[in-house]
Amino acid sequence: MFAVSALSLAVAALVTYWILKQDTGTDEMREISGAIKVGAEAYLGRQYRTISIIAIVTTVLLAIGIRDPSNAWLGVDTAAGFLVGALCSNLAGYIAMFISVRSNIRTAKGAMTSLDRALKIAFRGGVVFGLAVVSMSLLGIATLFLVFHGDPRLIVGFGFGASFAALFAQLGGGIYTKAADMSADLVGKVEAGIPEDDPRNPAVIADLVGDNVGDIAGRGADLFESITAENIGAMLLGIAPAVYSMFGINGLLFPLLARGFGLIGTFAATLFVYSRKGEDPFMSLVRGLIVCGVICAGGFYVLTVLLLNGDMGFFYASLVGIISAVVVAWLTDYYTSYRRRPTREIANASESGPAPGIATGLSVGMESTALFIVIIGVAILLAFGLGNGFISEGATLDLTNPAFQRGLYGTAVATMGMLSVTPMILAMDGFGPITDNAGGILEMSGVPEEARITSDRLDSVGNTTKALTKGYGVASAALSAFLLFSAYLEVVGLKGVDLSRPAVFTGALIGAMLVFFFSSLAIKAVGSTAAVMIREIRRQFKEIPGIMEGTSKPDYSKCIDISTKAALKNMIYPSLLIVVGPIIVGLVLGPEAAGGLLMVGTMVGILMALFMNNVGAALDNAKKYIEAGHLGGKGSQVHAATVIGDTLGDPLKDTAGPSLHVVVKLLNTITLAVAPLYLLSLVH
Repeated sequence: MFAVSALSLAVAALVTYWILKQDTGTDEMREISGAIKVGAEAYLGRQYRTISIIAIVTTVLLAIGIRDPSNAWLGVDTAAGFLVGALCSNLAGYIAMFISVRSNIRTAKGAMTSLDRALKIAFRGGVVFGLAVVSMSLLGIATLFLVFHGDPRLIVGFGFGASFAALFAQLGGGIYTKAADMSADLVGKVEAGIPEDDPRNPAVIADLVGDNVGDIAGRGADLFESITAENIGAMLLGIAPAVYSMFGINGLLFPLLARGFGLIGTFAATLFVYSRKGEDPFMSLVRGLIVCGVICAGGFYVLTVLLLNGDMGFFYASLVGIISAVVVAWLTDYYTSYRRRPTREIANASESGPAPGIATGLSVGMESTALFIVIIGVAILLAFGLGNGFISEGATLDLTNPAFQRGLYGTAVATMGMLSVTPMILAMDGFGPITDNAGGILEMSGVPEEARITSDRLDSVGNTTKALTKGYGVASAALSAFLLFSAYLEVVGLKGVDLSRPAVFTGALIGAMLVFFFSSLAIKAVGSTAAVMIREIRRQFKEIPGIMEGTSKPDYSKCIDISTKAALKNMIYPSLLIVVGPIIVGLVLGPEAAGGLLMVGTMVGILMALFMNNVGAALDNAKKYIEAGHLGGKGSQVHAATVIGDTLGDPLKDTAGPSLHVVVKLLNTITLAVAPLYLLSLVH
């Protein structure tokens, strides 16, 4: 574990060195890239200071508040793990942003040379992102596992801390990036009629900064806590009597060692990502993902033989997870790519105006949830059955039943399979914002059109990979939440959740309400911030002479300041709502009511996240379909209609939707971490 993690960090350092050696282009390109870098680093610095203050206060409250008569140090251990998890989550986001803002300009320069050059630089920037995030999660859990003498129950605080910091980072970054993006599009494209990333737009730098603090730093923290939560949940199920009696400590080590094969698979996959003549760049990324998946499958086979007594049911369960990841990626591509029917239906409907296009987009988002849920449900049922050999007694909800315990461990192995390719998925996700920034740098610096055409091809691929990552994030969140929910029931000694009880039903309703209320606050924050920024952009167009003629520069710092202040202010209340809500329900209504909150909150959160992610991506790609020259192309009435639709989808797909991935897991990790409080309140 430690050796593979150290090797991964060393490889990430070498790839970073290679990227930094690449050409940074013209003085104009360096000036624009420098402004993006300064803006992103300044925002993250302020954001992390805010998160750190809240995290330290929470650490103290956990140390004081969590008590257990059988373990006097439980509160301190949980608090220490929480603080380390929060710090690691923030560090994961910072590393992701660090490499992104240095890869963008080099990708832009690479696009002036060849498609292959730009592709490799952008992808390898994402590889650094993926390797660093996964290695840090693995190192953190493995270290605490040793410090706490092999008791995974004491590592729960680490998962809580990772989820806690990730929610602030994802939500704050999402508010920042989408407020700037909406404002730049509505005033720039629709009102002023200027291209995307035009240097005359006062919000363009804020928009490019937002790609890094939202889509890079926020997503890094998001998937850091995803793999952390999954590992901890699987290890908790590994100490179930039936599983531990079969595999001993090997059942606890299996999740950690399996994660290492994902890192090894990503090393190998990097060698297969290159551009062949006439090949769609997306296919080169798919080729790398397949290589990574095959290596991970081989790793699961080896580990099953060595650690799980050769029980092939668990190996097949891991294959269920890996295959589910591929199917989820395909479904996301189907519902969001403009090569497919659903997105083209949105574009066609937009010929009649923005309202029909938006209505069609909403229907596509709702429709998309059906097959996703079927795939997630089939994966859980198959993995459960493979884990217990399809013993019918295992279907009975009884956590003391050995067959049920083995079935749950089978679902844990499937989740490991799905998340085994996380480093590669993160590399593909990082590829998107890097190519987006590269296109913006080229547009603003006035380079030849050929380079912009190359960057647009990569940007189009990046939009698809970002959408795939969100679908993957929701699916992995669903499986991880199922593991954590099962672990919670075991910790508090519940055989199930009875919704016929008034207190439990009330708790379940509160769980659903929290998802809607949180989403409302997130979307409202984007809308209100965008309104302020739009007024500022209009003011500059009106009051600063020469902007439209290109003889004077806009005041980019004003829009950056608006996004920064709004994001920092508006990320706090919704995040604390998700943290405090489950604790109050558990203390007032009891642990079973908290279980009802988890169960229904998880279900509603998964559906809402799927809907928001897919409708937003489909509306975005309907716009890009028009911009590719179809149905009138750029500047047409259809284009204006799809731009309006895209701005509606922006806060859904990049603010509320991705934040709900974190909410789903945070609801589970926080209740798991503070479960001793619920039990103590019952005693008194």
